[in-house]
Amino acid sequence: MKTVKRTIGKIALAATMVLTVSCKDGNKNEPAAHMSNEMHQETMDDKDDMAMSDNQDAKAEAILNDYFNLKDALVGDDNGKAKELGNKLVQSLKSFDVSNYSDNEKSELNDIIEDATEHAEHISESDIKHQREHFKILSKDVTDMVAITGTQAKLYEQFCPMYDGGTAWLSKEENVLNPYYGSQMLRCGKVQREIN
Repeated sequence: MKTVKRTIGKIALAATMVLTVSCKDGNKNEPAAHMSNEMHQETMDDKDDMAMSDNQDAKAEAILNDYFNLKDALVGDDNGKAKELGNKLVQSLKSFDVSNYSDNEKSELNDIIEDATEHAEHISESDIKHQREHFKILSKDVTDMVAITGTQAKLYEQFCPMYDGGTAWLSKEENVLNPYYGSQMLRCGKVQREIN
């Protein structure tokens, strides 16, 4: 399952790379494509289900919050802070309970969480260059998780065509701050879609 998801991800990145020539060629003023999260829209009939959902939403939001803090540390070229936040993200991922999801979603979430935890662990013990390599795959995992769990916040999937053949990440802000290059090329990238 992981291999299929990674292959699909690589194909999507390759297709995006073909469409994108370089960072400076993108029109920074063009509006982002709006994409709502249609994969996880369910109605809750029962207050108990709503309470369990709120708890799960809080844990999913905690993972996102830790991810965004880690992204900001990489944007700031802060290796020590990224190590600390990688470890914090590991704890959030390990505390996420998938029991309220369908069998198919449970299986996918377990794969995502296992992979994301491995990359967050590497980030917690690596130099910044290696952290950024793992952050690339971690970003894909977190994006896949959001497709299943949904989120209350508006997120921006941003893309840098220069890093490792083209790489995406999530941000809470529309303003592009590149975690893969930090101060070297802080503004390299563009918003490729909105989530929510």
